[in-house]
Amino acid sequence: MLGKDDAWFKQRDIAADTYTDTNYSSVLQTFVMHQSHKLAEKAFDEKIHFKQVLEVGAGTCEHLQFVKHTFDQYIMTDLDQKTLDVAKKKLGDQPPNSIKFEKQNAAKLDYPDDSFDRVIGVHILEHIFQPHLAIKEWYRVLRDGGVMTILIPTDPGLAWRLSRHFGPRRRATKAGIPYDYIMAREHVNPCNNLIAFLNYYFPEGKALWWPFPIALIDVNLFYAFNIKVNKTN
Repeated sequence: MLGKDDAWFKQRDIAADTYTDTNYSSVLQTFVMHQSHKLAEKAFDEKIHFKQVLEVGAGTCEHLQFVKHTFDQYIMTDLDQKTLDVAKKKLGDQPPNSIKFEKQNAAKLDYPDDSFDRVIGVHILEHIFQPHLAIKEWYRVLRDGGVMTILIPTDPGLAWRLSRHFGPRRRATKAGIPYDYIMAREHVNPCNNLIAFLNYYFPEGKALWWPFPIALIDVNLFYAFNIKVNKTN
């Protein structure tokens, strides 16, 4: 059984389309996921402008459509070149010059210190081993006064587990996909630990929750965190 599971996981590139379809084919699930992206952008509007924006773990360009503020340049990065290729196709044959795609390791960025005015990490921190080091890396590339935005699911909160059980997990099981095994391999950081890291490094940060404005992981599905960094102290 162990060999069988490992062999299946090695085929994740082949199974990715099936897994994505199982996880996001539901209208309700799509609505919920869109609410998470909106939550991450709730603190920003069209009156705000950032010169250089970096999105880490951008995947297939799902988040960009929810960005309200203006920018001079928006760089989408991901460790998987295949997902970046999909992202490029979403923007058409001629993406705007203000948008770039670069293959980068979110935990070890190939950018100088103080390079960006905003860093966005949406649905990625729960996947990274040693997330506290990734947070420090994102802080490193931010300019003084820059903004870091992080969005994570409230896994393993009660509301999150229930929503998964009756939604994506059920569809994945019917498709023959070992959903629990995948999530155990992918979601390596519990939400409460990540929140503890963020509160420790940035006690002045601002938190947002969805769907309820209550600071409890068991009644919510998503947690967003914004911090305007001060590097002069």
